[in-house]
Amino acid sequence: MTASPRVSIGVPVYNGEKYLAEALDALLAQTFTDFEMIISDNASTDSTEDICRQYLAADPRVRYIRQERNIGAAPNHDVVLRESRGEFFKWAAHDDLYGPDLLLRCVEAMDERPEVVLCHAYMAYIDAAGDEISRFDYTLATDSPDPVTRLRALLYTDGGDDEYGLIRGDVARTVNPAASYHHPGRTLVAEIALHGPFHQVPELLYFRRDHPDRGDRRPTVKAVCANLDPRRADHSTARLVVEYVGGYLSAIRRSPLSVTDRRRCYAELVRWMLDRGIVGPVRELRRRPLAAEPSTERLGACR
Repeated sequence: MTASPRVSIGVPVYNGEKYLAEALDALLAQTFTDFEMIISDNASTDSTEDICRQYLAADPRVRYIRQERNIGAAPNHDVVLRESRGEFFKWAAHDDLYGPDLLLRCVEAMDERPEVVLCHAYMAYIDAAGDEISRFDYTLATDSPDPVTRLRALLYTDGGDDEYGLIRGDVARTVNPAASYHHPGRTLVAEIALHGPFHQVPELLYFRRDHPDRGDRRPTVKAVCANLDPRRADHSTARLVVEYVGGYLSAIRRSPLSVTDRRRCYAELVRWMLDRGIVGPVRELRRRPLAAEPSTERLGACR
């Protein structure tokens, strides 16, 4: 590993003993080797710490941070990004799997395409045992040169786990922190897309594990957001949804767009709000006084 690795991989984890070792093995076996791995253990109560320390001792590319208390999934994702040094950055879930050429193909693609700000690969869903369930057909127009087309593609779909793609480090460290409101990963990816197009490597190299213990498997919006940040436990669902819409507004405002494209993006967002029937509820809630908002931090995903 060089003094400043080309790639930083951030692995936020909480009680990940079931799948963590398998994920770390897949990441450390990448054919592209010029990377650092930052693991942030969110005060796990199982054997996660022991597993992490074993890998820390075995591979100099691994850095390990243990939180003194559970700070929530969102701040824990921010920790690994803040600690990163690479030209490129990638969040990696502790329960997913990765083909050995994933980093190599993504770095090659971004070296060949300087306009691309995020690169990922074709994805399949796997079960708890690692067996393939289905494949995701990525048809989003995130490779369009038009920022409004890219925004539109992301507004109307769950996406393809783009937040787990390889991101240019300067973009990852610049975009508006996606916090702990409803669907923060969507607003994060939308803002990244407003910085430039994405690229999908046409090879099956990413395997998202679907299992009952995933962090986003909560019964309500409030429960999911409280998992992202415990300070959200007392916030209303309406507030969490309104802040989600506000995340898109902030993404458009902060992004490096022309005046014309910024106006087009705002117009697209209004059309989306009308289509989803949320303009009225947003206006109504904005008339009500809100309690002071706790500080929130960046989130790569809600898992």
